[in-house]
Amino acid sequence: MAGASEPDKLPPMIESELKIPVADLDPVKRRLDALGGRRLHAAELEVNILFDTDEGRLAAGREVLRVRRAGRRTIVTYKGPASWQGAVKQRREIELDVASADDTAHLLHALGFLPRMRYEKIRESWEMGPVRIDLDRTPMGDFVEVEGPPGELETAARQLGLDAGEAVAGSYVSLWHDYRERHPGVGRDMVFDR
Repeated sequence: MAGASEPDKLPPMIESELKIPVADLDPVKRRLDALGGRRLHAAELEVNILFDTDEGRLAAGREVLRVRRAGRRTIVTYKGPASWQGAVKQRREIELDVASADDTAHLLHALGFLPRMRYEKIRESWEMGPVRIDLDRTPMGDFVEVEGPPGELETAARQLGLDAGEAVAGSYVSLWHDYRERHPGVGRDMVFDR
């Protein structure tokens, strides 16, 4: 197609973040408010479904294909393998808003991708300058994700009273896997008790 950019010539979209476990999100929320942070949205349930091939090709390559429902939005996300610069996790990320999670799941199934895991969190999002701060309640505990330009993340964490050195390297999926090993009998999916 004339005039279309080839995907390999586009600049990569890189996500840079710190994921810091906390005992309580309320002090961080108060700090955000005191620092003039802007709340992007109130706490809302996010339901995420990870897809992979039958043989687990994406997981083997440390890649992620996810469909997320959050409020009225449905988002399809691809994430490439992660790398770390100190405590900061970086990975290629491509996100698309779509009209229907069910239609998207049917499309992915037709392409050979099957649902592999479901995980939930309750997320409230804030913005502080160039940095986005997500306050996450999960079935395994609370976390603060600080996302933005790599050089800004540790400073933002410090302003919020957090220690970037306590950031965890894993994704919610790998953290849940570790949690399940410590808590036998917990199900495969990271979901809230109903």
